[in-house]
Amino acid sequence: MALRIYPINFGNMTMDASGLVLFRQPGSLVTIPVLGFLILGGEAPVLVDTGSRSAEQYAVFGIDYQQTREMTLKHHLGQHGLTLEDIRYVIHTHAHIDHVGADDQFPMTTTVGISRRELEFAASGLMGPLMYTAADTKHLIDRLHTPGAIRLFDVDGTFGEEVIPGVAVHLSGGHTPGSLSVLVETDEGIANICGDIAYHIGDQLIDPLLDQAAHEPTITGNRAMTTLDEKRAIKRALAGSRFLLPSHDHPALVEGGRIVGRLETAISNPQATVTTAASYALLHKEPVA
Repeated sequence: MALRIYPINFGNMTMDASGLVLFRQPGSLVTIPVLGFLILGGEAPVLVDTGSRSAEQYAVFGIDYQQTREMTLKHHLGQHGLTLEDIRYVIHTHAHIDHVGADDQFPMTTTVGISRRELEFAASGLMGPLMYTAADTKHLIDRLHTPGAIRLFDVDGTFGEEVIPGVAVHLSGGHTPGSLSVLVETDEGIANICGDIAYHIGDQLIDPLLDQAAHEPTITGNRAMTTLDEKRAIKRALAGSRFLLPSHDHPALVEGGRIVGRLETAISNPQATVTTAASYALLHKEPVA
């Protein structure tokens, strides 16, 4: 049976526009979705990222976060006839506040997968309390003391690790030291659930805000890695993927290492077919430089 991927909107977060795309309209606020992805059709259900723990966590830092009942984890899973106990694996692209917050809702029989390097970085304190919170990081560490409750990936960029047949994780090399791409084999090619290596497909990849060289992506304003690390991560994701599924923007269709289509309805439609090229609205193709 073919693997299927369904987008999950966990909430909406409002932040400075320049945090998403470097130097873009500093001081102006933009609202972005916080997305996870449910992978079905394999030997076991897999969930990529779990959203945020609470709006109160953001309020301390002056960031607005909104979540309706329809955005809760239990509601989303229920739309697919699932409960928390049915999820066999939770895989994290990275351990920021908006990606691991609901881990404690899952029983210890659910295996949570994360890069060992990412967990080390989360516990180091180098990014302060906003990106990696004490409650979220502590829960991940607590899972270390229950057999099978956590899996630590040691991917270093030279190999991947399989989660279930057709689903593997690779080190993305951008955003944070342990950021992962979750690669899903679909009938129409690889779908790359890429986390936060890119926030805004339009201003970073389609019409790069700052860069004029051909095929040169504009980087984000929120990262722990170098400029070159993030550019390489974006280019690597585009080089080997048919579908690019970021955590805070609409899915994108990829061809020849370039974005050629967008699926604008995916965020508001949990049944959206994100791994069918025919579902995407194609962009006007410019001549290749």
